[in-house]
Amino acid sequence: MDEVTKIIDQWNEVRPDLDVIPMSLIGRLIRVSNHLSKEMEKTMAEHGLNFASFDLLATLRRSGTPYRLSPNDLLKTMMITSGSMTNRIDQLCKKGLVERIQNPEDARSVFIQLTEKGFNIIDAAVTDHVTTQHRITGSLSEQEFHQLNQLASKFLQSFE
Repeated sequence: MDEVTKIIDQWNEVRPDLDVIPMSLIGRLIRVSNHLSKEMEKTMAEHGLNFASFDLLATLRRSGTPYRLSPNDLLKTMMITSGSMTNRIDQLCKKGLVERIQNPEDARSVFIQLTEKGFNIIDAAVTDHVTTQHRITGSLSEQEFHQLNQLASKFLQSFE
């Protein structure tokens, strides 16, 4: 019995008039998400990164050669505010992981590009991140994994 079952049982006891079945799914999803986040944060911290810095560096890395995007393209991909983006970029520039490159076609704009140091760190971090993800999903059989992944995708599509 997990903690959510106990919570649902308590609600059923004190408020039998409420249908708290959706609470069970949402509660479990939130708790699973929290556990997953904690495990992945540990891996990122081993590389001196947090979720925010990992996200930006990984976005640049997966964009392919030359590993650079405009701030607007980063904003579209990462779904954060421009103020948050500027702060992330500034912090990563200070660490020497990204740099601002003048856009040769428009002197008023810049690209954000991975440095060699940034490339090496995110490449190692992504490798370890994937290993962590395999470990934390390892309690599911291959069939369970695919079934849960399909259901999660269906559920997510109802929001996106």
